[in-house]
Amino acid sequence: MSTVKIKKGDNVKVIAGKDNGKEGKVLSVDRKAGRVLVEGVNIITKHTKPSAANQNGGIVQKEAPIDISNVMYVHKGKATRIGFKFENGKKVRFAKSTGDVID
Repeated sequence: MSTVKIKKGDNVKVIAGKDNGKEGKVLSVDRKAGRVLVEGVNIITKHTKPSAANQNGGIVQKEAPIDISNVMYVHKGKATRIGFKFENGKKVRFAKSTGDVID
């Protein structure tokens, strides 16, 4: 698999699927499966049994992971592709639309 260009904490926009157009913050990245968990996107309903952590159990709504290819990084309010380049001997990400260094 190629390099994962999305990191935890990035703001991303969903570009495909039932939540197309929604934006949110990346909560986690599963590099091996190529999936990301985005805040407020791909909400599922899960039926849980009572446990020590959740005394009542019941129906819980939570985010489910979506494929990393279905999200784009948001830079200055617009979705953009991400590239890599070396600056001062260090590999950094940059927004391809503007050329600005992300981190």
